[in-house]
Amino acid sequence: MARVQASVIIEATPSEVWASVEHVDSHVDWMHDAIAIRFTSAQHSGVGTTFDCDTKIGPIKLVDRMEITAWEPEHTMGVRHVGIVTGTGAFTLRDLGRDRTEFLWDETLSFPWWMGGPLGGRVGAVVLAQIWKRNLRALKKQIETR
Repeated sequence: MARVQASVIIEATPSEVWASVEHVDSHVDWMHDAIAIRFTSAQHSGVGTTFDCDTKIGPIKLVDRMEITAWEPEHTMGVRHVGIVTGTGAFTLRDLGRDRTEFLWDETLSFPWWMGGPLGGRVGAVVLAQIWKRNLRALKKQIETR
């Protein structure tokens, strides 16, 4: 298992940040590694929502199958990865006051043997953390320039 974390301070309220991330299919607008999101459940928000995310990191392309496991508006969106890469994760919003929100992205992932297993996970965690930091800078810019 590899733990990956990234965070950013956004000059906006948790409500404003949530409004930008609650529409799961819009994540492709700020996640550089997410190419497309296709819902596999009738619902598109809340616990139980399932979707496939076409993901591309360098030469590696895969379908990341996910299920929403936690949904607390303006606070938490949790997921379970059930595809090639497995694990759990969450976006957590923390109100810092004065229209500032900390956005924390925290996941624990397990990589298959052909992606290097635990060793690949350690290397992957470093790479993913850098990609997620870039993604969070894009989200910050998107929200703050509205």
